[in-house]
Formats: sequence, C-alpha cells, structure tokens
Amino acid sequence: MKASDLFLQCLEEEGVKEIYGVPGEENADIMISLLDSPIEFVVCHHEQAAAFMADVSGRLTGKPGVCLSTLGPGATNMATGVANANMDNSPVVAIAAQAGTNRLHKESHQNMDAINLYKPITKWNQSVFQTDNIPEVVHKAFKLAATEKPGACMVELPEDIAQQETLVRPFNAAEKARRPAPDEKSVKQAVELLARAKKPIILAGNGCVRTRASKQLNRFVDKTGIHVANTFMGKGAISARHERCLFAAGLGLKDHVSYAFSKADLVICIGYDMVEWHPHFWNIGSDKKIIHIDFEPAEVDRHYRTDVEIVGDLAGSLWALTESLGESHSWDIREFRDERAHMLEELQEFGSDDGFLIKPQKILSDLRSVMRDEDILVSDVGAHKMWVARHYPTYHPGSCIISNGFCSMGIALPGALSAKRLYPEKNVVGLSGDGGFLMNVQELATAVQYDIPATILVWEDGGYGLIKWKQMNRFGKYSHTDFRNPDLVRMAESFGCNAVRVESARDLIPALQSGFLEKKKPTVIVVPVDYGENMKLTEKLGRIISH
Repeated sequence: MKASDLFLQCLEEEGVKEIYGVPGEENADIMISLLDSPIEFVVCHHEQAAAFMADVSGRLTGKPGVCLSTLGPGATNMATGVANANMDNSPVVAIAAQAGTNRLHKESHQNMDAINLYKPITKWNQSVFQTDNIPEVVHKAFKLAATEKPGACMVELPEDIAQQETLVRPFNAAEKARRPAPDEKSVKQAVELLARAKKPIILAGNGCVRTRASKQLNRFVDKTGIHVANTFMGKGAISARHERCLFAAGLGLKDHVSYAFSKADLVICIGYDMVEWHPHFWNIGSDKKIIHIDFEPAEVDRHYRTDVEIVGDLAGSLWALTESLGESHSWDIREFRDERAHMLEELQEFGSDDGFLIKPQKILSDLRSVMRDEDILVSDVGAHKMWVARHYPTYHPGSCIISNGFCSMGIALPGALSAKRLYPEKNVVGLSGDGGFLMNVQELATAVQYDIPATILVWEDGGYGLIKWKQMNRFGKYSHTDFRNPDLVRMAESFGCNAVRVESARDLIPALQSGFLEKKKPTVIVVPVDYGENMKLTEKLGRIISH
C-alpha cells in the first residue's frame, strides 16, 4: 500500500478517532489518504490551536491526542502547543510534514530541522527515513506519549517517504503495560514516618487526576483524616466538599493554605509535579519531612529532600499505604480545620454582590452555581487563572482544566472545543481573559464549522491583567500592559456565534444558561471584570497571620 495509507492505518490501530490540524503541500498525501480513513480531520485555523485541542483531548481521555502540521512555519506554529502538553504531562502525538529527503541536506524552500527544534519540548521525536519503519515509529510515539509521566512525542514524515509503496502492515497495538507495584520496604518506612508526625498534610498534584487515583486518595484521606491541598492541575482529585479539602495551593502569595503548610511537619506529596508549585514556597527552611509518592523518583532540589520515596503505580501505592496503616492517630489538625473554614467564608462572601463591573469572585460563584459537578471548565492563563484556582470549587477529577506547567495563553478556546467534542452531553466553558481570547479567536470559525456549542466566557479589562498584577506587587506600578480591544461581541457574531455582553451582575447566569441550551452554535459571553480586586486580594493575603 501507499506509505501515507499505512501511516493512517497505524493511527487507527492506536485508537485515533480525530486529528486536529492544518493541511499543507508537504502533507498532501496524508490529507488525500484521510478521504478513505475513518479518522476525522478537524480543520483548524492555526497549528498552535490544533496542538491545544490535542492537549486537552489527551488530558481528558488519557489517550494521546493527535495534531498535524505541514513543514517549516506549520511546525513552528505547532511547537508552542506541543511544549505546553509536554510540560503539563498531557499525552500528545504531533505529526509534522517535511521536505523530500533529496533536499534535506541543503538550503531549500521551507526546509528546517524540526527534529532538533522539537527535542527540548518532547519526550521523543523521530523522522521516518524508510517506509517499512512506519509501524515501529508510530507505535513507539504513542507508547512513550502515554507512559508515565506522559507528554508529547513528534513524528516527522518527509513527503517523498509518504508517496512510496510498502508491503508492511500496522502493529497490533492492543498490549497494555502494567505499572509497577510499590516497594514494600518504602511503604513500611512511610508508615513509620506517619506514626511519628504531629501535623501531616497532603499535597495532591496532577498525577492524582491523570492516573485516575482519586478513589484511592479519598480512601487514604478518609482513613487517616489528613487534610489535602491540591495544585492547580490537581483540582478535583479530592472534592472541595470533602471536610479535609484545603483547596488549591500555588497562588504565589501567602494564603490560608500556605499557613497550613507552614504549620505542617510532614508533607505527603502525591502525584506532585514541581513545575507547578516549587517547594521553596512551602518548605521554607527545608525543615519538613517529605514522603514522595509518584511514578518516578523525586527531582533533586535543596527544598525537596525526601525522607521516603514510594515509586510505582499511584493508586496501587496509596492502596498499599492505606492497608498498612493502623487505626489510631494522634495528629493535631485543629489549625487545618480552621483554615478550611476561613476559605469557605471567602467563597461565600461575594455570592450576592450586584456591583458592576463584576468582581472575579462573583463571576465564579455564579458560574459554579450553574455548572454540574462533572461539567468541564477549561481555564486560560492570566489573572483569571488565579481566581479560578482559588474561587472555583471543583468536585470531580478532570472537571477543571488549568495549564500550570508551561502556562501558555490561548488554550481555553481551542481546549473547550476539544472537550465539548469529546463530551457533548456536558456543559463546557472555556474561560479566557481578553488577551488570551484574542490569541486564538480564529478558532471560533472552527467551532461554527463543526457545530461545537461550547460556551466561551471572556473577562474583559483591556489589558494583560496578570502581568499588571505582578508588576504592581513588585514595583508598585505597571508598564505596557494595556491594549485596545475590538468589539468582541460583534466580532464573535461575525464568525456565526451567539454572543452577548453582560451589562449587569444579574445578567450573567441567564447568559450562561442560554449558552448551555444551545445545540449547535458556540456562545461567547463577554463580562467586564473588576480587576481592582487583584490588588485588594494582595493586600488581604498580606494581612493573613496566625489564627
């Protein structure tokens, strides 16, 4: 068969249902072969957005999402989204076209060394030099992308290779590798360390969500009574309704949860990725005992000197640890309980506020009131991300997607489209600031073309709010963070979307509900936001002292 046909059959064998991408000249053979493939190609308007769609698909399903670009500028456009997936540990396989092998050795049109470009931002990448190697290369890419810790892999297919004939057939990709069980000695050491602790606390990371370890985490918490803080990407690993949940850690400012960590003598890090919240924020003085539970040994860091490392399957490790514990504990958790109570008071503080511009806390309170537990919120990166992490209680793993490793702006709109395609029965909201929204606004055309009725909630303030917030915190003034917006409602309507600007606090919930009822069109809701609350929060958190 033709090599491009074989390539797609290999993807089919890996369970690929859709590819997000942009067609080009050098991937033309793949595009024509797609006409005879059950794989759906979703035509995007920017390769970065295609990679973001694959990223969110990978996060939600645990199976590698797939994106495709042509060579040169297509590959460089796709790189940001691929880097985002890799640092956030989302399984993605990126496919890039390449010039014919007869001109790779010299200066030629759009020829660029994409393999070396992608090496720092992928787990593995490879160019196909022989048609008969396609099954091996494709299967290895998918296997490595999904293996803990997951990430991005990239496969490059030169156009002359794609045109050749081959007699080989795809691999049967049905085999599944079992993750290793925890070491019994390490589990025993962890039990002994827990027995000596006075004020243990759990830091639950992204690993608890992406490996479906939430059930065992909750079982461990229920048996021990230890309080849990989650990283931004760990939201939902334990329900915010659980009496031991301390909500999200990692705001970058001293918060209630920071106070809880300052009092802890033992931190149990479960599925924790240092890229989200560095230990120097919560292990000041490097005096805390640390139990590291993850698929890989701990990173070496002066603030993360582990006392016990349980390396293996996360759910299996938690089960083994829970089974090995005794029934009696003498831990002092009164202060942690107080911190949860303080945070609960703050979550309820602005629920009835009818001021306009609308405060971030009020927007999220209203949004939470109309979102069901398993509905999906995809947050962009910006000041709103901090508010989502702190003021959007999450009750189910995978229901709040935050990019918090690479932290690339522009993920919310394309990510929400991907999530809505995967789960059409759920309400899906992509929450952006106006800066992040404009970075991939062209994908509204994709949403209209494919009848994807996601709801896009845009917080409008005419500036890069998070950067302004950080400049104010550091310098007391800000520089070059403001910009001028087009009429976002009219622009969204010009794409064929439903669009509305919220003119008062009471208008937001009806606008959201209307968007959720839409069956075909995306709905864009523009909300003028009161980001004066950013510095008020800074001042408030600065006053947090021992309770």
